Amino acid sequence: MDSFQLLLDGFATAFTPVNLLYALIGVTLGTLVGVLPGIGPAMTVALLLPITFNVPPASAFIMFAGIYYGGMYGGSTTSILLNTPGESSSMITALEGNKMARRGRAAQALATAAIGSFVAGTIATALLVVAAPLVVDFAISFGPEDYFALAILAFTAVSSVLSRSVVRGLASLGIGLVIGLIGIDQQTGQARLTLGIPQLLDGIDVVVVAVGLFALGEVLYVASRLRHGHPEVIPVGRAFMGRSDWARSWKPWLRGTALGFPFGALPGGGAEIPTFLSYSVEKRLAKGREFGEGAIEGVAGPEAANNASAAGTLVPLLTLGLPTSATAAILLAAFQQYGLQPGPQLFDHNPALVWGMIASLFVGNAMLLVLNLPLAPLWARVLHIPRPYLYAGILLFAALGVYALNASWVDLVVLYLLGLIGFAMRRFGLPLAPAVIGLILGPMAEIQLRRALAIGAGDPSVLVTSPIAAVLLILSALILAAPLARRLLARRRQIDATA
Repeated sequence: MDSFQLLLDGFATAFTPVNLLYALIGVTLGTLVGVLPGIGPAMTVALLLPITFNVPPASAFIMFAGIYYGGMYGGSTTSILLNTPGESSSMITALEGNKMARRGRAAQALATAAIGSFVAGTIATALLVVAAPLVVDFAISFGPEDYFALAILAFTAVSSVLSRSVVRGLASLGIGLVIGLIGIDQQTGQARLTLGIPQLLDGIDVVVVAVGLFALGEVLYVASRLRHGHPEVIPVGRAFMGRSDWARSWKPWLRGTALGFPFGALPGGGAEIPTFLSYSVEKRLAKGREFGEGAIEGVAGPEAANNASAAGTLVPLLTLGLPTSATAAILLAAFQQYGLQPGPQLFDHNPALVWGMIASLFVGNAMLLVLNLPLAPLWARVLHIPRPYLYAGILLFAALGVYALNASWVDLVVLYLLGLIGFAMRRFGLPLAPAVIGLILGPMAEIQLRRALAIGAGDPSVLVTSPIAAVLLILSALILAAPLARRLLARRRQIDATA
């Protein structure tokens, strides 16, 4: 069955009244959390994991997809009106968007961000429809050594790209790998790192880890830096664009989409790099016109790249089970909560779920456009919610959700310990994404490594006999070596300059 027919079946799933309601809930929640600084889609999906356990998988993932796209939309609002990005991928939007708002053009900035996000999200989702089956066909030929090499590539790429230093990224990855070891070894039946606690024999539930590191860690970190006083929110009317604004925005939307989608699909690519590249491209093409003073191109391009990368992230997640961002890692944890493993078999065994989720992205994009354009003043009011009430509510909600999983006090203790670890990681600049990806992919990498060595009768050279595995391992080595090479080149240039 071709992709077009499968997509039509997916629309039949997405257009059921229940799934439309879940899509609306998802995009509304996503926009809300995107507007609030410090609360991103990763934290929201993590918080909802415990309470969606009894929701049908298709409905749950349609809602999660809406949260993901909505979070990308909402991040532009706080960047433009408050000069405080709700997501790291919205930092570039704040550069020109806030200056536009201070010049009385907040409505135009919000409009180009919303429409650009819709255009980029729609085009990128269409590219996802085309690319996903091709990657699935390629992934069917993967052996154990190829999957192990793919996990190594994910570890190195995410640790290097999503961190200010390779060492901090690898340290975060190590924390996740150690947490993933807790429980009974699947091959030997031996207990590992359980400290004699029976409740840990099955390992630590990935939902507890996600909520602890993201939600509790963020709450503690914000509380440690909370300052009293209301933020200055720039007032805004109904979002609209004039003819000249349209003329200056449509090309940056398309260029941002072209940059965002492929970077989102790369391991460790994320949304930060394409948004920065988009800003640089638009600044060069505009020849400095208004840039630094509130150029609409500096909002249109990066916001399009931001949302296109979200669809790109779903390509390796759905086809290979490879998360390339923090939110994708939490979505992978959600799949595992339902006993599903993303990859080629997911498309064969659960086509209604996968294609319903992809179709819901088109539906959610349309819903987001309707929500963002007329309701911009309402989202601006959300920024006035007192932070103590907001984060206290998150703390209570997280504890109730985790306790509801197994009604175990051990889960609560582990939750708070992981919250302290998450706080310490933020305090010392360790990124969270490598830890979550290490926790989720670590056990898979271990199993595939053991399978490959068993096939090769213990000969480690079996790990590089496959061309795919060899290429992936070489890429991993290059990613690790790149920061060191850049540092050596910079030092040599400095020596040459002073000589």
